Amino acid sequence: MTTTLKNHNLTETVFKEIIYELRPCLDTDGNLVDGLHNAWIFINNPKQFNSYTTDAVKEIILAFRRASNDRSVVAVVFTGVGDKAFCTGGNTKEYAEYYAGNPQEYKQYMRLFNDMVSSILMCDKPVINRVNGMRIAGGQEIGMACDFSIAQDMARFGQAGPKHGSAPDGGSTDFLQLFVGIERAMYSCAACAPWSAHEAFRYGLLSEIVPAFKVDGEFMINPYVRNISCKTINTLSFITTDNAEAKALLKTGEMDLSLLDAAVDRMCTNLMMTFPNCLSKTINSIRKKKLEHWDKNKESNRDWLALNMMTEGRAGFRAFNEGPKGNREIDFVKLRQMLANGEPWNEKMLENILPQ
Repeated sequence: MTTTLKNHNLTETVFKEIIYELRPCLDTDGNLVDGLHNAWIFINNPKQFNSYTTDAVKEIILAFRRASNDRSVVAVVFTGVGDKAFCTGGNTKEYAEYYAGNPQEYKQYMRLFNDMVSSILMCDKPVINRVNGMRIAGGQEIGMACDFSIAQDMARFGQAGPKHGSAPDGGSTDFLQLFVGIERAMYSCAACAPWSAHEAFRYGLLSEIVPAFKVDGEFMINPYVRNISCKTINTLSFITTDNAEAKALLKTGEMDLSLLDAAVDRMCTNLMMTFPNCLSKTINSIRKKKLEHWDKNKESNRDWLALNMMTEGRAGFRAFNEGPKGNREIDFVKLRQMLANGEPWNEKMLENILPQ
């Protein structure tokens, strides 16, 4: 007797802002497995460092639901197109030109953003963040919502909120301390100081890092790091090199993400070689620690982030969008001086603090 399987997807979607692929699973010998797949979800906006637009957020939600419901899918790989960035957060052009000054609209957008994070945390399949480049701001937040993170060692990690008119309340203030502890989370979120992949691995943010930079056909460690061989890349000690020396070396090589793909494939294979329901229960039990914070804070954070678009958010996103390269932050000293004098948020203040 043949059973007709029911379709549990809310809608069938033609993806335009992202790429959705089913790739065959590999067995422990590297052979293709018949009838089983891993779902690869790519943010497809490399010209803007894979920042997500409103439409992309909606597609990511539906993509995770599709992968979650697909009976043939073993694991989900969440990544970005190219080798420069996994994701650098929300699309600042869209933020500056549409959402800045429109808290009612941004509140609706943040409903979608929250649903995107929740769709990762509620996926019935394990989710691997393939960190192919920068994981910054909202990119850091959706990356931490994933169950595992594997990065190429040229990637950078961090927050941008207080530097650009926001707070990292899309997940970083909920998740980051669970990975790296209160002190490091506080410094990252408040000072917006980026971490190298080697620092992120040492702090506990990543499962694995692999080389991606090649010179004369040979893989080598991130030129900003030395005294580590490719065989010992996942050890904890490293020394930062002189920037000028590293920059010169970078001009002589090329990027190759084949080792990153191999590491992700190995993780997917390891996950396949488990009882599926036991695996799902284990992952959901560990996810509870993230959800305890996320579910408690996401709605009040959404309200605040919307209202913030009338003041600091409006100024910060406009500065980033309108300022010349190398000068995309407001005049923080002038802002604090004007506020100390009791001046209100208005067009005059914006004119005084936006980059000239």
